[in-house]
Amino acid sequence: MDILKERILKEASVINPGVLKLDSLLNHGVDPQLTMEMGKEFARRFEGEKITKVITVEASGIPVAFATALLLGVPLVFARRKKTLLGEPDAYIERVPSFTKGIVTDLIVSRELLRPDDTVLFIDDIIANGDAARGLLKIIEKSGAALAGIGIVLEKSFQAGGQTLREQGYRLETLVKIKSLDNNEISFGD
Repeated sequence: MDILKERILKEASVINPGVLKLDSLLNHGVDPQLTMEMGKEFARRFEGEKITKVITVEASGIPVAFATALLLGVPLVFARRKKTLLGEPDAYIERVPSFTKGIVTDLIVSRELLRPDDTVLFIDDIIANGDAARGLLKIIEKSGAALAGIGIVLEKSFQAGGQTLREQGYRLETLVKIKSLDNNEISFGD
């Protein structure tokens, strides 16, 4: 997606060889028009998959997942990272490490929102090591729902997350691959 690559080059900054700061695009601010374009691309790539819900992880995945769900005409479900007072006691829960936060968090999805008759499309902002993705995939599996595929805005292909999921047989579509952040330069992959 050329427009996304252009915006990354213009607005992102390399924090270190493993971390790319995308605050104005994905992680702190949202450009509604660019977000809708990303949603259109995911809707196009997964067209015809009989998707009943889009699922993501809070918080940075929500805008693109929302745009995708809107264009597919299906509901959006997001995994919470914190329990609420109204939380369901027997919700699906997986503990996952967070690469960017440097902590372990829970992913929580209400059993009412994810059913065995669902076919879900998992949309997220970034994949690095893939820990959050694997945690949400475990929740989807526990629910009995079918997985249509995974759509990721940005894949750090120099880290193992995306490749590992592909090797496990998952359909993974990424809008942009970053092959390196060495020397404070963003290098895109295929």
